[in-house]
Amino acid sequence: MKILISNDDGHFAPGIQTLLQSLQGHPTIQSLTLIAPDRNRSAASNSLTLVNPLRLHLVKQDDEKNTTQYSVNGTPTDCVHLGVNGALGFQPDMVISGINAGANMGDDVLYSGTVAAATEGRFLGKPSIAISLCGETNFDSAAHYFLRIFNDLADIELASDTILNINIPDLPLEQIKGFKVTRLGRRHASEPVVSQLDPRGLPIHWIGPAGSAADSAEDTDFYAVEHGYVSITPLKIDLTHYQALQNLKAWADRISD
Repeated sequence: MKILISNDDGHFAPGIQTLLQSLQGHPTIQSLTLIAPDRNRSAASNSLTLVNPLRLHLVKQDDEKNTTQYSVNGTPTDCVHLGVNGALGFQPDMVISGINAGANMGDDVLYSGTVAAATEGRFLGKPSIAISLCGETNFDSAAHYFLRIFNDLADIELASDTILNINIPDLPLEQIKGFKVTRLGRRHASEPVVSQLDPRGLPIHWIGPAGSAADSAEDTDFYAVEHGYVSITPLKIDLTHYQALQNLKAWADRISD
């Protein structure tokens, strides 16, 4: 199996490097290719770079471990698009995005570059997983629990429009209680914009912090992580609201007359 790894924190981030090291030497993996942004591109979502050329820069190659690392002057989606759609000269079998430093739960998935990298892999026909640590400390715990999922993937069947979004509590290994399959929760609106003046006296604005959990019911990702469980949420890429189709068709017919 040939694995493509990406993220939105940058190729140098401790999470992606921990993931890479944890997969090296795995008996089912033929090669590991890391393609990630050359800087932090958190919250880049599914953006593609279309007006500037992308440069694939070789950072490190380890032939003994069948591992190659690249950086790209673009977004997480750019990285996976390049890796799957021709820049490598071969096709990876699977895309893994992470380990992200920080949660990607609830509304976060709309903005997340981590989830977007996995989404791009799925768009391009590859089984894809996004993995996030809900903090910035226990990356080894995240890698351990991801490997437990990875080693058992053959026993589950995912639809071709589905990715797995995994969030792991930022706890020592022995404090994590296990797995829960969850739905997305929902956050309150984000905190207000922070407005300041730059050194020249001109106004600048910072996006405020994410809101707290508004829907953290027992079946949500928020609840699972808060109570010490790894959250596994299947995300469907097809955004069509099928239940609304019939009403909208009737409405469109009416206004067309």
